[in-house]
Amino acid sequence: MMDTTVVIIGAGPAGISAAADLVRSGLRPVVIDEGSLPGGQIFRHPRPELMRADDELYGFDGRRAAEFRSTFAAIRPKIDYRPETQIWSASDGKLHLLGRHGSSVQNWSHLVIATGAMDRIVPVKGWTAPGVYSLGGAQIAIKAEASLIGRRIVLAGTGPLLYLVAYQYAKAGATVVAVLEAGNPFGHIKRLPALASGGAVFAKGLFYIAMLQARGIRLLTDVRLTEILRGADDHVTGVSFRWRGRDEVASCDGVAIGYGLKAETQIADLLGLDFSFDPVQRQWLPRADHQGRSSNARVYLAGDGLSIRGSEIAQASGRLAASALLHDLGHAELSTIRRDGQAIKNAMRFRKALDQIFAFPYQLAAELSDDVLVCRCEGVTAGTIRQSVAMSGESEINRIKAFCRVGMGRCQGRLCGSAAAELISATTGTSLETVGRLRGQAPIKPIALADLVRGEP
Repeated sequence: MMDTTVVIIGAGPAGISAAADLVRSGLRPVVIDEGSLPGGQIFRHPRPELMRADDELYGFDGRRAAEFRSTFAAIRPKIDYRPETQIWSASDGKLHLLGRHGSSVQNWSHLVIATGAMDRIVPVKGWTAPGVYSLGGAQIAIKAEASLIGRRIVLAGTGPLLYLVAYQYAKAGATVVAVLEAGNPFGHIKRLPALASGGAVFAKGLFYIAMLQARGIRLLTDVRLTEILRGADDHVTGVSFRWRGRDEVASCDGVAIGYGLKAETQIADLLGLDFSFDPVQRQWLPRADHQGRSSNARVYLAGDGLSIRGSEIAQASGRLAASALLHDLGHAELSTIRRDGQAIKNAMRFRKALDQIFAFPYQLAAELSDDVLVCRCEGVTAGTIRQSVAMSGESEINRIKAFCRVGMGRCQGRLCGSAAAELISATTGTSLETVGRLRGQAPIKPIALADLVRGEP
């Protein structure tokens, strides 16, 4: 009989909720975490010497953060927890790791992928200037390092995270100069009943917006960024943007940009899982049934790495994935399975409304001027991508990658891939689904060759 080695990738809400249910059923899973401490992005916290009160770090999610830490503390002796461990390659039955003690190989018989999500970026002229961060990066600075990305901040993009991070920075003492929203979320009155179905989550969003308005912070909608301005030292000094037919400039020393989130799917791709195109999230996502079973009978998916649905649903999906795994191993069905399934079903009306209100502004990619850098790793501009499309007659993104090297650098297209695909789609007049997705390649994240020679071969 095959030995059972269950590995969970990710120690956020989905991964730890899955681990807790596996522990309760007598298993000892390996939990691999890129972070130094568990929590994922939402429950990220600093080193003990920088720790602050939960309400200061997490606001309305303080109680959930405390419950998360309590759950982790209870299962910590019963799991094999691997913090500061990066997966750089994956294959059937093996994960290639880089951790504190060098490289190693972790065997697995069953795998739960709970890799979470990352910011979706639309490039703009000057976006590589020092002082420009993603929204998630700005949040990491304030949560994990107790620091600000600047004293005068401009936040730009779209999505609920835009207002949350603005609120967190304003509360921490930064001067939030403006929040520049690419869409117009306040113009969707007909979506109000669906939004109200979100209950406390919706109420929190309203509170953040109200508090920003109470502080006199400019909340502008239907904004188009035109350039990140730089000073003599190349550091950001402001942003120029177009609003209501006028060109404006906002002076600042820190900028955070994010146009919603996209699922981290590289490991699922390396494992050869089946994918399908999601026209709402405008991304190829790994296929899974309602409990998280993937096209590989021994691989399960949970959290935002499966679909962007928020941390509450991520926790429920982690428990569902654990239930499916346990059932497939011959264990009794967990009592929470129906409750979690119903909770996810009930939340989908709200999530669908959010996706519609904060739709990814894909048209921005079509509007990029030829001199805007799209792929910062390889120095590929929008004009180079358009030229490659014109000269090759190709519209599939991996073919265009071969011609101009877009997505071939250190980040393997994690930052530029979605914008490049949108640009190719707009240039060729083909659907985004037809453009396809960048194929996963190892290493999926930057690693030093010297690190690979330390540890096991």
